[in-house]
Amino acid sequence: MSVLTAFISGVTRLNDFVGRWIALLVFAMFAFLLLEVGFRYLLNAPTAWTNELTQMLFGVYAVMSGGYIMAHRGHVNVDLLHSKLPPRKRAVMDIFTSLIFFIFTLALLWFGIDMASESISSWETTYSAWNPPVWPVKLAIPVGTGLLVLQGLAKLLEDIAIAFNLDYHRPDQSISEGEQS
Repeated sequence: MSVLTAFISGVTRLNDFVGRWIALLVFAMFAFLLLEVGFRYLLNAPTAWTNELTQMLFGVYAVMSGGYIMAHRGHVNVDLLHSKLPPRKRAVMDIFTSLIFFIFTLALLWFGIDMASESISSWETTYSAWNPPVWPVKLAIPVGTGLLVLQGLAKLLEDIAIAFNLDYHRPDQSISEGEQS
């Protein structure tokens, strides 16, 4: 196994692992919202923290799932032309469009690191009645974006291998256990 194949497989496995754990937050969000409904309507005693905690968990869920979604090709494509192309031409098109992806994600990573470091340095809170720390949520932005950038790099390397018919990677190697049927 070449270094590039190991990198592609390693990044994909990392994002798969993180994505599967982050997906479990859905159950926590469901439980907190159900708890809020129960307290509010059955006991007439609404909580001050469940809605805010659910929003914070959803924010972490959203930013941390990007790499997983990209690893499993779940992001939205405009398939009018893309799906009709043979794999090599599709890979060439993806190489060119990856420039837009990297401009956006690297800017998000840059500003996310700045925002998270400011939030951590001041131990920022939400200033609500519950007043929880918000810096862990803001820290998830550069971490999740970093995972997305790594998966984007892995995809770019795959596309280069497909477009130029290189032997360091074969697309069938990147199929995860969950996609095999």
